[in-house]
Amino acid sequence: MRGVPATVWRLTAAYILMMAGTPMMVLLAGIIGTDIAPSPGLATLPIALVVVGVAASTLPTGRLLDRFGRRPVFLTYGLIAIAGALLAMHGLNRGSFTVFCLAAMVMGWTGAAGHQYRFAALESVPIEQAPKATSFLLLGGVFSAFIGPELAVRGRVDPRPDGMVNPNLHTGAIEVLVSELKILNVAKTPPFLIEDDVEVSENIKLKFRHLDLRRPMMQQNLILRHKAAAAVRNYLNSQGFLDIETPVLTRSTPEGARDYLVPSRVNPGQFYALPQSPQIFKQLFMVAGFDRYYQIVRCFRDEDLRADRQPEFTQIDIEMSFVGEDEIMEMTEQMMATLFKDVLELDISPPFSCLTYDEAVGRFGLDKPDTRFDLELTDISDIVADSGFKVFSQVVKKCGIVKALNAKGCIDFSRKEIDDLTDFVSVYRAKGMAWIKVRENEWQSPIVKFFTDDEKKALAERIGMAPGDLVFFVADQPKVVNESLGNLRNHLGRRLNLIDDNQFKFLWVTRFPMFEFDQTENRYQALHHPFTSPLEDDYDKLKGDPTAVQSRAYDLVLNGFEIGGGSIRIHQREIQQKVFEALGMDRETYESKFGFLLSALDSGAPPHGGIAIGFDRLVMLLCGESSIRDVIAFPKTQKAACLLTGAPSSTSKEQLEELNLRLRLGIES
Repeated sequence: MRGVPATVWRLTAAYILMMAGTPMMVLLAGIIGTDIAPSPGLATLPIALVVVGVAASTLPTGRLLDRFGRRPVFLTYGLIAIAGALLAMHGLNRGSFTVFCLAAMVMGWTGAAGHQYRFAALESVPIEQAPKATSFLLLGGVFSAFIGPELAVRGRVDPRPDGMVNPNLHTGAIEVLVSELKILNVAKTPPFLIEDDVEVSENIKLKFRHLDLRRPMMQQNLILRHKAAAAVRNYLNSQGFLDIETPVLTRSTPEGARDYLVPSRVNPGQFYALPQSPQIFKQLFMVAGFDRYYQIVRCFRDEDLRADRQPEFTQIDIEMSFVGEDEIMEMTEQMMATLFKDVLELDISPPFSCLTYDEAVGRFGLDKPDTRFDLELTDISDIVADSGFKVFSQVVKKCGIVKALNAKGCIDFSRKEIDDLTDFVSVYRAKGMAWIKVRENEWQSPIVKFFTDDEKKALAERIGMAPGDLVFFVADQPKVVNESLGNLRNHLGRRLNLIDDNQFKFLWVTRFPMFEFDQTENRYQALHHPFTSPLEDDYDKLKGDPTAVQSRAYDLVLNGFEIGGGSIRIHQREIQQKVFEALGMDRETYESKFGFLLSALDSGAPPHGGIAIGFDRLVMLLCGESSIRDVIAFPKTQKAACLLTGAPSSTSKEQLEELNLRLRLGIES
């Protein structure tokens, strides 16, 4: 720059070197300390000593500047800094941590003089040039960022000398003898520490997901995900399954969750749907003669989200011909055993336990029970049907049920704690929850007075009531009772430390109801999907009594999570039409939506069935995480948004016109 004195140029050059050297020292000191420190806890001591050196020299340096002037002090400190650098090199070559720490202290001591360069620049120019000199020096500080922070190293990799191997490091057996350093890029200070236990909001982590993925936990989770996918592929390939892709742009068949729709530009006014599952296509593979199909496939559902759900997710999709439930379940068990052995080195021993839907709901309240602990529900409807406690007896008379949950040894729960648990079950539409504390010689509860001695005796025997117990009761329609007490059971299991988090407990749930009645839409809906086969003995009930029809469906449950679901499929057109009609479809509707499938069934479709495993949820459990967002590289929020990319986003008027679309809200037409 024209008009800048030589002194300012020299001070600026020195300032650039100092400002570039400081972050380099901090970076390299930590790396070197990790290698040569006698213990990992001392690895960052050289960095600390740099800071201590600067702080300790501040006052003495000021006095020296006042007594001798800036020029001799700056030159002396420069020589000391060079000596410190040479001492650091000596300590590094000898592998002496003590010498290296001394050198770090010396180099830090000289840093106090460097911060005086800008004041020296001001004093070296006339007052009217002071702003220019200051700006020039500070600009040099900015330039220093481009020669310091991020380096590439060229050198030779050698084994470490005897006695210097560090078994606590992945690279503890080698060292790099540097011959060339090169600046790669400048990195800004991240918005949060790249550590596993960092306390920062999830929204911030998702917004800067590229940084969050640097955390060791996230790295390990995604590596494990890769290993799990590889184990699945290897197993299925070895069993003669073929990995065949299915379309991503397909037809909307809204019989489950909402579809994601994609407008067609070349077919104005028409839409594709992103697949909720490759269900129909894999059935068509069976008709086509590919009798063993699989795919690790992306699926899409426009539904309300929670910790274990995403709008786009991955599933292990499997279909087989000429099989029944037993063959599919056995294959799945062997796949899981292989997966756990390859990924976690754990032995999982098939066959897995099996409960019917009625048994699971009856004993545990839910169709995906966590069987790692006991604490089962007990139906007492028959005992209290004629009791003096009208809350119970009236419910039974209205075809409801009454169930009890015995929290063994929980007699010391306070009234507030009981009230909190009552609020908990209210989330599941329970209108209230009665309780009894079992003391040595009496029962304590507002409801005890309504029961006869015989009823008390029957309750005690059925529920297994003993002194110290706290028994909870819910009376309502079966769905409300089972869901409220089933979730209370899980809550108490965690609260009372009844669950072994290191245990993996699989369970098959079978014989699901074929249909459930949707009060909102006033029609029947398929509990799984409308291509699930009913039990042969229940074919005749499809028309007259759909709720009595049982299906050939089966779910795989792991630690209280449904990780997979499947069924034997309908392979006969007549039965498929009856199922459509039970769902309230007329011929015109189901021919319009599923005519291609019905035509395929007419082509000699073999008996077939399959299963889909929720891969994200499975990996979540393998990693010991509580949210699938921690095992997906770029997940969405609970509002189905990507904070990293800003998706979904608005689009231009031109794009909408090209697609023949007009919006009511947002972009004006």
